[in-house]
Amino acid sequence: MATAIRDIPSAPTVSPRATAARLRARRRAHNRRTAVVTAVLAVFLLGFTTASVLLGGVAHIAAADVLPAALGLRTGLADYLIFQLRMPRALAALLSGALFGLAGALYQRIVRNPLATPDIVGISAGAGAGAATVLLLAPAAFTSGPPLAALAGAFTLLGAVYALSHRGGVDTYRLVLVGIGLSAVCTAYTNYLFTIADQNDLAVVMRWLIGSTNGADWQGVRTLALGLAGCLVCTALLYRPLSGMALGDQLATGLGTRVRPARAAALLVGAAAAALATSVVGPIGFVSLISGPIAGRLVGGERALALAPLVGAVLVVGADVLAQNAPLISPVPTGVLTALLGAPYFVWLILRRRHGAVS
Repeated sequence: MATAIRDIPSAPTVSPRATAARLRARRRAHNRRTAVVTAVLAVFLLGFTTASVLLGGVAHIAAADVLPAALGLRTGLADYLIFQLRMPRALAALLSGALFGLAGALYQRIVRNPLATPDIVGISAGAGAGAATVLLLAPAAFTSGPPLAALAGAFTLLGAVYALSHRGGVDTYRLVLVGIGLSAVCTAYTNYLFTIADQNDLAVVMRWLIGSTNGADWQGVRTLALGLAGCLVCTALLYRPLSGMALGDQLATGLGTRVRPARAAALLVGAAAAALATSVVGPIGFVSLISGPIAGRLVGGERALALAPLVGAVLVVGADVLAQNAPLISPVPTGVLTALLGAPYFVWLILRRRHGAVS
């Protein structure tokens, strides 16, 4: 017996210095991968944005006039088409996509479920119900009403979801179920408004509810830019608590993270991001759902939150270019194309989760 024990080879010893060197090498490789992925996405975003400005519409503008018109240095047709129509539309697509991507990644991080997004929890339905109320029942407030009404609807629904799911703390599973239920209520209310609406107003509301960047103006771009800047700053402040919460509430609390305030703050920031984007371009579907998982597969889970806004921007600007220029189907609302892309991905996520493959 003693001979048998002596014959067992001992486990190889690894020095702390070798382990530290291996961890540094892995971190450098991860940083290089993140930098390459970010650069590639930035190139795609620049290309799609340029294509949106150059190809958006059937009117031809001389190439030499495009850049001066984009900077507001031309007058006449070039100024109207480039500076007043195409530039706001392209920038609204970029900024709203970033906000949708950020909102989805925040909710997926909080709930630790890739299927939990502002769309599923009902934030977009609340925003749509608020905007539809103003558009159909108070059309005189059409100019400034929908954005404010969308924000009010989104935050009202978030407050209701939070209150109804709070029982000595917010259980994320209960929060999602309550959100799905209230989302159905908002959708039913919006459908009721459709039955009593004037046909002329109905066409405008339907286009907005599907999600479209058509008609975006510089005021909307400024709203989105300021909203995105504020949401990114708040997300940066919440990054460390959210990283701790990824380990689980108990372990995060043990490490000193104040879980409840951090979760409430992240819910508010995510709702604000989704509501701001929805207030300008409507609830462009599935962008918030797929941006976070795509970013996670590209750079890993911890950095997905930082990359998701860029992924969302690329998705919406790319879909908007196709919506304006794709043969046979254009022009169509941007939300139609994101739904065609996102719906199969949503089914794939559900199937993977059923087999326990989604973390």
